[in-house]
Parts: sequence; structure tokens; C-alpha cells
Amino acid sequence: MVHIISAQHSICNRFLAEIRDREKQKDRMRFRRNMERVGEIMAYEISKTFTYTKCCVQTPINPAEVMVPAKSVVIATVLRAGLPFHQGFLNYFDDAGNAFISARRTSCVDGQVEVRFDSIYTPDLRGKQLLLVDPMLATGSSLVIAYRELLAQGCCPEHTHIAAVIASKQGVAYIEKELAGEPVTVWTAALDEALTEKFYIDPGIGDAGDLAFGEKK
Repeated sequence: MVHIISAQHSICNRFLAEIRDREKQKDRMRFRRNMERVGEIMAYEISKTFTYTKCCVQTPINPAEVMVPAKSVVIATVLRAGLPFHQGFLNYFDDAGNAFISARRTSCVDGQVEVRFDSIYTPDLRGKQLLLVDPMLATGSSLVIAYRELLAQGCCPEHTHIAAVIASKQGVAYIEKELAGEPVTVWTAALDEALTEKFYIDPGIGDAGDLAFGEKK
């Protein structure tokens, strides 16, 4: 299942507009904060799909019953571009476990992107809600590999939510094909039409990591 947040009008669209705007992108602090804000909104939307259990808390007057998530959450992101987006989820799921993936593109040949994974750090994922968050879902190949590597090291979560700020139609289609039958849901704030020859999303935003933290060598 694929959820597109911008399909319904909300304040999320203002944050998306600023994330895309090449003039506002010059303000790195605002860019990072807008990524974080979109993460917060998506965390809230994803939380609606969880199962809940009754919890009794003692107020200063009398006990009160509250429904709280029944399963633990692990938030996983790909360094470095995913950090501000990750923080938005962590602001809401502040007791979540965290997983970090060090990966980078090494080549783009014949329509295939080769990705090198240097290291993966993850807690036990068994029975948990895994949120695999990456701001840009372009070809989808790196996220599929990241998902499989996380499961290889952390075992199988109850459900995985793949979340992106902007996704391409090609990337979403690739994930649907490669992870068919898996307990996976895709969330994106916006769905774009195409990819460039270098496999960047078109119109997209450019390089999310560079915009957040400065250009790399």
C-alpha cells in the first residue's frame, strides 16, 4: 500500500514548497527544519495504523485510561541525508530504538545504481514496527537493499513503513515489485513523475544531503 500525504491538503504542502524552492534551499537551517517537520507529520500519520492497548495512569485526581501503541518502534535511516528527516520521527517516537545505515552510490550503469554499504547498526527488530526513513526514494534499489540488510542483522519486524519526503513513480513501482508479499507500507509526502539520467528525482529537490549539510567532495 502506498500513502501520498500531499494528496490531501494540509500544512505539509507549505513545508514541501519551501523544501523544493531553490531560493529557500539556500537557508540550510530552514531546509533541515522543514525536513524535520515533514517527518513529524508523517510520524503522526503512520501512528494511526498501529495497534493500541489500554494503559491506566494516575493523575493528581483519579486514574485515567489512555490508549497507547502496543508495539515498540525502531527508526532506521541512511546517513547522512536522512538525519533531519529521522529527527522528525524521533521527536514523536521519542522512546524508539534507532538504526543507522552508512551507504553511498558507487556507480550508475545501464539504468542500475550500485550502492556500497559500509556499516549497519540496528537493535533487535523482532515484533517491532520498523520505520525505514530516507528523504528521497529515487530508483528504490538502495532502500530495498537497506531493508534486506536490516532484516539480516536485526531479524524480522512485525511491519515496515518505508517513508520518503519525495518519491519517484519508478522507485515506488520497484519497491512494490521487489517487496511484493512483504509486510511493507510506503509513505511519501509527494510523488514525482520521473528520474534524470543520473537517477535524481525530477522535479525533486536536488541533493538532500548537500542541501542539509553542505556540498561534499
